[in-house]
Amino acid sequence: MSNPSMQNSRKLRNRIISGSAVLLSGSSLTTIVNLGYNIAVARFLGASGYGHVAVVYTMLTIASAVTLSFQIVSAKMVAQPGSGETRGAAYLLLHRAAWSCGVLVAFLLVIFRNSVAVYLRLPSPLLVVLLAVGAAFYVPLGCRRGYILGACGFRKLASNLVLEAAARLIGSLVAIFLGFGVTGVIGANAAAEAIAWAVIPPALSASGPNPLGGVLAARELLQALVFFSGQVLINNSDIVLVKHFFAPATAGLYAAIALVGRVIFSFSSAVMNGMFPVVAGAPHEERRNLSLIATSLLIVLGIGSAMAIGLRIAPPSIWTTFFGAGFHIAGPYGMPYLLSLKAVVTMVFSLSITIIAYEMSYRIANTAWVQLAFAAAVIGGICRFHSSLREVLAVQLLLMVLLLLVVGIPFLISMFREARTSGRSASPAIRVIRRVSEDEVIAEFLRSDFDHDAYLDYHESMRSIVEKPNLESPSECAKRRALLFVRHLALWKEIPANTEWYEVQIRETGLGRVLVFPRAQWRKIAQGNLLLSDVAEKLARRLGQHATDPFLRKIEAFRHRLTQPGTLPGSVVLIGRNEYDPLTIIDGNHRLAAALLEGCIPRLRVLCGLSPAMDHCCWYRTNLVTLSRYGKNRVRHLTYHPEAELDRLFERSGQIS
Repeated sequence: MSNPSMQNSRKLRNRIISGSAVLLSGSSLTTIVNLGYNIAVARFLGASGYGHVAVVYTMLTIASAVTLSFQIVSAKMVAQPGSGETRGAAYLLLHRAAWSCGVLVAFLLVIFRNSVAVYLRLPSPLLVVLLAVGAAFYVPLGCRRGYILGACGFRKLASNLVLEAAARLIGSLVAIFLGFGVTGVIGANAAAEAIAWAVIPPALSASGPNPLGGVLAARELLQALVFFSGQVLINNSDIVLVKHFFAPATAGLYAAIALVGRVIFSFSSAVMNGMFPVVAGAPHEERRNLSLIATSLLIVLGIGSAMAIGLRIAPPSIWTTFFGAGFHIAGPYGMPYLLSLKAVVTMVFSLSITIIAYEMSYRIANTAWVQLAFAAAVIGGICRFHSSLREVLAVQLLLMVLLLLVVGIPFLISMFREARTSGRSASPAIRVIRRVSEDEVIAEFLRSDFDHDAYLDYHESMRSIVEKPNLESPSECAKRRALLFVRHLALWKEIPANTEWYEVQIRETGLGRVLVFPRAQWRKIAQGNLLLSDVAEKLARRLGQHATDPFLRKIEAFRHRLTQPGTLPGSVVLIGRNEYDPLTIIDGNHRLAAALLEGCIPRLRVLCGLSPAMDHCCWYRTNLVTLSRYGKNRVRHLTYHPEAELDRLFERSGQIS
């Protein structure tokens, strides 16, 4: 009989493939229509006119960072469990916010229309005003598409994409034949966004309570905005910069080359959109299956590779036939070479964003900030190196390969580690006994640590409230918190504010998912493998061989105490994302290792803090992003002095510390 987890994973893969297939079909038709639009505009307006149209449309695409942010947050909200009423309430909130942002973007474009027109060498600021009208509708359009996407309405979304492209093509042809030229084409683009927004109002249930808290909604939107800002800048800043640095005809030629990148990215986005709601709505234990992300990555890789090879072997005459005689580059680095190079650049980038989107579907993904940093590097690189179109593309390729390595390697390590520590088991690592307060956890943490030299000055004044805590007394709890911060401020402040604390029991099957806290001595023992079960095996081989080692003697002391009836060596504190993912010890490495060696883990009292945002904590997930967050928080807390806080608390209670 097949494993239920494997059956569920297979169903999820099939949903990703079927959803991607529908959106790929829609994207293919949209691409054909858009190709017709680009060919028509290029042939009728020439390379210079096409360059003007392309860069204005690119500015609208850059504004899509806001559009797509609302789209992906709406999709994530709708895909997750909840009633139609709560979904409707959340959508209405997001849609109103989207309109506000759309109007703000339009206002800024109108205010700075002259500066934008001069920088992009446009023939008239009116083009920027028309762009502003399109942007006002484009942002709330993303919110409506997000609702449809989250409900897995792939056919409806695909139809809307095709409708937008068709409206753009037909409107542009009419404007050109009526003699409105570049201005008419930009006007048709703006009208296409308004039409696409108007035809897909979601069918909302009766209004209900809004499930999005203000802070959570802001964090989700910030994550999405960072992600899509990086994405659209990497995808489109090259067109804007080439328009600024090169002659209009050369810029128009590059816009035709960049069209290939947009086609590949459109197909890749279809795969990402098919994956996102499926993973967002999947049970946690199913998301760890590498086959889910592998399915999407293989589709993106196949599309990009096929197009890159096809473009490289295609004869140059194809492009002059379609676009006109002005779209020709002589020499070995002509159109086929540049087109295939652009295809490779976009394919590599698409692999990176697929990985980032996979993480974003179920948590706040810090890698979005990495992508934004690389977007800045792309802009800086092109500003520095732009002697030829080939050099512009070479800069992008180098940076996109680096981005894929920076994003992909930690992700794969994390996925393999979770697969290993979970043992491919759907069972939780812990059994929850009861919910406990943070004050109770601090009391237990402090009681285990109170004999440390850092607390010598407080042994007399605070021993009673440490050894016999009254959790109902707010003043006692405040004092214990301040006392804990004397030694552990940096540690505790990294734990997410929304962490929920429980008293738990570690299941025997969950021991393979518990990791020791990586202090210096433990790193030396672990040698890169922090799993408690593996570390305990290494300790067992060393015990007895190094009798004078203080570290090992401490382990032996805990083992001895555990064998004495009626004695407990203190609590153990763990942190994690949930009961299925790996758990890290933040207090009690020695105690838990000794208990594992003695086979008496049930004797220990174990407390565990769980939060979906635990990946932000460097003690749980150590990487450059979490370490930079830790450094920022250390600077922020330099002005906080727990000793002074203790003095103030004692003065308030009329005691002397």
